[in-house]
Formats: sequence, C-alpha cells, structure tokens
Amino acid sequence: MSAQFDYDLFTIGGGSGGVRASRVAAGYGARVAIAEARLFGGTCVNVGCIPKKLFSYAAHFREDFEIAASFGWTVGEPRFDWATLRANKDREIARLNGVYERLLVNAGVTIHRARATLGDAHTVEVDGRTITARHILIATGSWPQIPAIPGRERAITSNEAFHLERLPRSALVVGGGYIALEFASIFNGLGVATTLAYRGQRLLRGFDAELGTRLGAEMAMKGVALRLQANPARIEPGLRVAFADGSAADFELVMFATGRKPNTAGLGLESAGVKLAADGAVAVDAYSRSSVDSIWAIGDVTNRVNLTPVATAEAMWLAKTLFRGEPTPVDHDNVPTAVFANPNLATVGLSEEAARARFGEVEIYKTSFRALRDSLSAREEQTFMKLVVDTASQRVLGAHMIGPDAGEIIQGIAVAVKLGATKAQFDATIGIHPTAAEEFVTLRDRSLT
Repeated sequence: MSAQFDYDLFTIGGGSGGVRASRVAAGYGARVAIAEARLFGGTCVNVGCIPKKLFSYAAHFREDFEIAASFGWTVGEPRFDWATLRANKDREIARLNGVYERLLVNAGVTIHRARATLGDAHTVEVDGRTITARHILIATGSWPQIPAIPGRERAITSNEAFHLERLPRSALVVGGGYIALEFASIFNGLGVATTLAYRGQRLLRGFDAELGTRLGAEMAMKGVALRLQANPARIEPGLRVAFADGSAADFELVMFATGRKPNTAGLGLESAGVKLAADGAVAVDAYSRSSVDSIWAIGDVTNRVNLTPVATAEAMWLAKTLFRGEPTPVDHDNVPTAVFANPNLATVGLSEEAARARFGEVEIYKTSFRALRDSLSAREEQTFMKLVVDTASQRVLGAHMIGPDAGEIIQGIAVAVKLGATKAQFDATIGIHPTAAEEFVTLRDRSLT
C-alpha cells in the first residue's frame, strides 16, 4: 500500500455497501477511513429493508389471528398499538447501528462522524480537514423524490413513514413500485383505510407483467382501494388530493413512493471530474470505476440494481479488485428480489416478456392454488407460481411467485437458476410435501396463454 496518501481507501457513505467495502478492504490490509454524517447502516437499516420488514410482520398479524380462529384458537379481540411497534422498532434499529459501527472499529477503519466532499481525484474535505487517499469510494445511496406538484410539502415519503407520531385513519400511497405496494399493505394491515394510486395501467413496471396484475388483485381483495391511471395533480390544505382526472378525495396521510434519486448533489463530484448520468447517478464501468481512475462508486448511487445485497456484493467485488489483486467485475445476472407486500412476491431471472425478447421461443409453466393453511378458513388468497423456460436449451430463465414466504422460497430457487438448471432437473427434484415450494418441481403442464 502506498505511503504517499493518508489512506489507501476513503469511503464516503456508511450504508451497507460503504461499510462492507471498508471493513473488507481493511481486512485485506488497506488503511481505510469512512465518513458518515447520519446513522450507520444507510437506507436499509434505518429507513428501508429492516424497519419495513418489521412493519410488514406487524401488518400480517391481523390475518394470522383470523386464521388461528379457524384452527380452534380463541384469541379474543386483537388490538394494535402503533407506539409500541415504533418504540420496539427504534430499539432494534439502534442496536443495528451499533453493530455496524463496531464492525468498522474492529476492522481498524477510522471513522469520521461528518459529511465528506470531494476535493479532487485524491482528496476529500471532512470536518474542516483535507485528507488524501489513493482510492475514494462514493457510497452515498439514494433519496426519495416527490413530484413537483402544488402542495407537495404536505406529503411524506417512506423516510418519514417510519417515524409517524400516530397512525392515520386513512392514507393515500402514490406509486406502483415495490415501496408503494409494501407500504399500502402495511397501512392496510394495521387498520388504516388505504388507497393506492398509480399513474400506470398495471403495478410493478419492470417485473413480469402477470405479477403486477395478480398482486394488485390480491391487495384489492384484502381491502386496499386500488386506483390505476390516477395521478395526483395537487394536494390542498386539509390533505384534499385533486387528481388529474378531475376527481378529489380527503386523506389523513399522503405518502409518495414515486422513485428515488442518486444522492450525489453537493459532493463535489463534477468539480473533481466525475461523470454523472442524466439522473445524477455516478457513471461507472463493470468494475465500479468512475470516469476518474481513483474514484469508485457502488450501490444505489450508481442506479444499477438498487438492492442492499447487490450493494454489499459490489463492495466485496471492489475490495478484491483494489486490494487483493483479483480484478472482479460486477455480476448482476439473475439477482433475486422480493416485494414484502401482502401477499409477498418474489422473483429471480427473466420475466416472460424479457425472455421472449431475448430468446424468442419460450415455454411457460404456472399454477395458482389456495394454500393449505387457508383451507380451514374463509380466506380466498391464491398462491401463484410461474417458470419461464428457454425452449431450445430447456434452461429455466425465470421463476416467479406470489404467496406466503415467497422470498424464502425463491432464495433457494435462485441457486438453481443461477447455476443454469434445466426444467428436467427441476422435475427430477423430489418435492417436500405438503409445502407450497414443492409446486416448483411438480409443474408439468405448459401454459397455453
């Protein structure tokens, strides 16, 4: 490592990617420093994956109590207390903040509790000091955006949703992506009269088209008021929302989940010569190198695949590239992901639409059924599974699921898809009975639609 710089690596941003890259690089012997002005853990730990999943668990309990009654349990009249959930969530997040910081300290990483900006290709300004580094890593994540409509200041984003003083009686969630669907399900499950409004014709753009349609129908059946092709035009005092079609409605809370923007403003990137994309993302190559040789970027700030496990994987690959002598390009193929709406959704590989565009002829296998757990109750929720198979090679190109524990099930399926398993190999695998997961290895009839 070079002694002409204060550090071998200086990381700006203490989220999942920045923390992982810093501590792994330090483990390879690099001298590393990190700057974070907020809490360690970034979006995922503080206002993303972890608190959202905790809220999602809370929201599912209402249905669990109903199902329990059908199995002979008498549970009385369930009551929910928002303050208790919020306090317990805050305690867990504080614990995780400490875990992240201890990981850095134990790895020998120097921590700067301040905002850092770029000076040039090898310098950062932090807390009134100029520090030099052989390599600089930008890992500042992204930030929620609200459209520039009149009254936008009256709405919140997912950031604020985790810290509400009280639970509203009614809420409008605007957006058709996974964050919007997750929060609409959370609010609905906790007893809030919830409306989900989206400007498009179907939910989850970019996912397999059938998933968005089916998940929307399931959410509507559970009580979410779904409004497609509905775009808020302005938010009036008293939280009266006027839509572009001329309709209007009153809500106690309005939350926008209409996209996130890479967090690059005010970092000094342009003055340092770093090229940014039109959306503000740091433009990088396959090794996460920016247009400046010594400046790198990973995670949401690059706007590639904006998922926490992808950011941490990019961090590992970068640390190997820089400090282990193993140049390792990113691998974004067959990244599994889940949407923790109610019901859950998970997917890996190509959608039917993408598979047809890339491979031409494909075979589709799918099924829809009522889960065994629901068979004694009045619930009509349908579990849905789908395999997309390349006709020529018989390789499974995509696997998709809507239903309980979809994320847990698809994680295992993702291994097979990543390894290039064929439909025959899926068929040759013995299922675990009775489970929902076994359906993925018992699909025999091709879909004709």
